[in-house]
Amino acid sequence: MLYVIMLVALSVAVSWPLGKLAAWAMNDPVSDYGFRHAAENLFVKCGGRVVSRQQTWKNYALSMLLFNVLIFIAVFLVLGAQQWLPLNPDAKGALEGSLIFNTTASFTTNTNLQHYSGEQALSYIGQFALMFLQYLTPATGLACLAALARGLSGKVLMGNFYADVMRATFLVLLPVCVVTASMLVLGGVIMTFDGSVVAHTLEGAKQIIARGPVAAFVTIKQLGTNGGGFFGPNSTHPFENAGFFTNVVETMALIVIPMACVWMYGRITGRMKHAVVIFAVMLSLLCVKLGCAVYFESAPAAAFNGLDIENSSNLEGKELRYGTTGGPAWSVFTTATSNGSVNAMHDSLNPLSGLMPMIGMWLNVVFGGVGVGFINMFLYIIVGVFISGMMVGRTPEYLGRKVETREMKLALLAILAHPLLILGGTALFAATPWGADTVANPGFHGFSEILYEFTSSAANNGSGFEGLGDNTVPWNIATGLVMLLARYIPIILPLAMAGSLAAKKAAPETAGTLRTDNLLFGGMLLGCVLIVGALLFMPVAVLGPIAEHLSAVR
Repeated sequence: MLYVIMLVALSVAVSWPLGKLAAWAMNDPVSDYGFRHAAENLFVKCGGRVVSRQQTWKNYALSMLLFNVLIFIAVFLVLGAQQWLPLNPDAKGALEGSLIFNTTASFTTNTNLQHYSGEQALSYIGQFALMFLQYLTPATGLACLAALARGLSGKVLMGNFYADVMRATFLVLLPVCVVTASMLVLGGVIMTFDGSVVAHTLEGAKQIIARGPVAAFVTIKQLGTNGGGFFGPNSTHPFENAGFFTNVVETMALIVIPMACVWMYGRITGRMKHAVVIFAVMLSLLCVKLGCAVYFESAPAAAFNGLDIENSSNLEGKELRYGTTGGPAWSVFTTATSNGSVNAMHDSLNPLSGLMPMIGMWLNVVFGGVGVGFINMFLYIIVGVFISGMMVGRTPEYLGRKVETREMKLALLAILAHPLLILGGTALFAATPWGADTVANPGFHGFSEILYEFTSSAANNGSGFEGLGDNTVPWNIATGLVMLLARYIPIILPLAMAGSLAAKKAAPETAGTLRTDNLLFGGMLLGCVLIVGALLFMPVAVLGPIAEHLSAVR
């Protein structure tokens, strides 16, 4: 547990200055000179009037959608034509059509679900096209959170989406990536543009070893809550994750920017005490999941039951270079932050250990993806404020503005879209050959494999129980559509809510105003997240991981 405590403590410490950096980058320059002002002028020169116009929430959301449609089309064309394009030293061939759609949808939505093995399927230009999206998609999330924060602070004009994307990319993500990539290269992660190496084993066999610009790819994979690996085994591969040092760096990279987003929100809205309460709620949920995952994974695998051998923790699917707690700890970090990268095989986790990543994706608010994690928490904040106000007979208010029927309808639509996509897709594929014929394990675990795949898609996470044969046309189309809907519904509706609140007159605080910066509000928010999450997902948890655990114990 000392390893887990160290990871959490270091991540919290690093998130504070990163939050300052993000707020400095996403706010307008405070002076007419200096680096920040020069950078802003450069963005305006590059983008022209499109970048300089202030936008309402509707224009902001439309710009976001248009931008994402354009990058979707561009990367779809690159992946479809990779066999004819340069930077293909290993002569990679064409990809199947539904796989191109799924992969493009996956990386455009910051999900990075992979139904292929990167080093086998993609050329270097294909990998670079996906790395291009791995910068723009977290930048989109960070931009939308900044716009939300501006709206909640009372600004009807929420900024400019294109300017915010450039700010997030060049002033936040790139500088942090340069530092992190340098650490990974020093730790042994490879970085080269040469093709594969042909090696001859001692037995005389020929072995082709894939390589490439891995350090640059892995850095934004981790920091941007992307998760898609350069290699099929992801961060279990020694070229992506060379040893204990790089494992610590990559694990921290999973969560530091999502943590920093909370501090950025507090600085933009001018409500740092409120941000501290929200951070504490998220951190408490993270710590509980970490403790449970490490504890449940300390039991031996069910395959050892009844065998006369020494009991040990479950070592199946683990890389022992990272320690026995490295796998379960990473599984919680990566699913708490909608990242999806792995350094151990989630399909090999003990049933209740495998439940912890699912819970992280079901709640989808434990820091979550860059920007969008806090946006998801905002939905629960609105619901909690509304319920609390009704309980004491007062008009609910959030940051001085009344929360009324319109905001509640939008919040509930956004919250309910998440379980609808997960449970609807799981039910359809569990009841038809589309899913039933693709599971590697029948029974409860097979159901969990299907459940995990749709959970990961709807949470824009990207990890999976890899016992599932998911590179089929039904899986590619279904999960692609789920990823697209699950990405944009929970962004657009909160922007609409922020726009609605910004248009209202601020009410002065009185003795009866519900405070959002104290322990009572934190407990109310925590209870709201847990109760809503339990009501929505407890039945399906019983059908999958819990039933598998009970059957193994029996």
